[in-house]
Amino acid sequence: MAATSALQLLVLPASELASQTDAWRRAVLGVACFGSTLPQALAGLDLPLAQVQVQALRQGAVSSEDWCEIWTAAAPLRGGAQGRLRWRCNAAVLFGVLTLAAAELGTRPAPRLDASLLGQGAAGPWWAGIAGQPSPLQRATEQVYDELFGAIEALGFPHLLRVWNHIPDINRESSGMEHYRQFNIGRQDAFLAHGRQIGGCSVPSASALGAAGGAPLVVYFIAGSRPPVAIENPRQLSAYHYPADYGPRAPTFSRANLACIAGRPALFLSGTASIVGHRTLHHGDVVEQTREILRNIEAVLRQAGAQGAPGLTLQDLHYKVYVRHAADQPAIQAELQHRVGWGLRALYLQADVCRLDLLVEIEAVALPGSQELAC
Repeated sequence: MAATSALQLLVLPASELASQTDAWRRAVLGVACFGSTLPQALAGLDLPLAQVQVQALRQGAVSSEDWCEIWTAAAPLRGGAQGRLRWRCNAAVLFGVLTLAAAELGTRPAPRLDASLLGQGAAGPWWAGIAGQPSPLQRATEQVYDELFGAIEALGFPHLLRVWNHIPDINRESSGMEHYRQFNIGRQDAFLAHGRQIGGCSVPSASALGAAGGAPLVVYFIAGSRPPVAIENPRQLSAYHYPADYGPRAPTFSRANLACIAGRPALFLSGTASIVGHRTLHHGDVVEQTREILRNIEAVLRQAGAQGAPGLTLQDLHYKVYVRHAADQPAIQAELQHRVGWGLRALYLQADVCRLDLLVEIEAVALPGSQELAC
């Protein structure tokens, strides 16, 4: 598993980790594991580890084993801790993990209210007008991102390339607002507090998905020493321009980022859903939602081609597929298989998506080692 290029991704079931451990200390940047328990092969290893409480899926049911994504890079590597952040890096790229325990989030169920009293709905003036205070989850999110920005700036990797956010009970309400909307406020406040733009070329690619109730807030990321090229999708309104219908603060992410890491390209596609403009399409139809997602991904690949990564196709991508209902997984897989072919590389996870009407979300990464970029 030695790193032969600037950045590589390996996805393995936990049962195969033990045979890989000898190479980790010299080649692994970090690991994200999906399941409820830490695989035994990872115990005691001094690596940044994101333990995400979502379950892998196979054949329409929860898998009997956990899965891990392993990011590797060319040696030499060094690592350490800064506050809650665990990190590892080489000269070009850094992988980091921050975890905030459920007890520190302090979310509580929303009170029962007469919707007619809210005027503009639960995300309207009520949430701001009664207490006027940030929710515990909002504060926790801002704190995590504050620590993240402080660390990457101090370590010399100030450019966020890709961020994964796993929010417990993402669609549930507490403190009078959906968790995802609380998260978006806290994330944007941290961007602004660190003098960072909340739109345009300076925002990272990202995903924000649910995790089990009572799980920690987990944020893991890849950062670089050089700025990426942010890529938008002409079929979609940029997320940071979403109207207030979707919350008091718009999400802070780009549709994709094209990074140059030690002279090699890395294309990070954000979590992509069945959205055109800013509206959800194909309500209740998971196959049509999957097809719309692939149309959106192809549009992003065309934009990436114009920005310096030509020729990428659906076959060049590693996919991570978030499925709201486990029973939908075979239909999604069949559609992906039809479009991508038998070389499909995909990990399926059961996770709630940021909108209740979205049944599936797909993210992807392309690491074309044969190409070079001028940096």
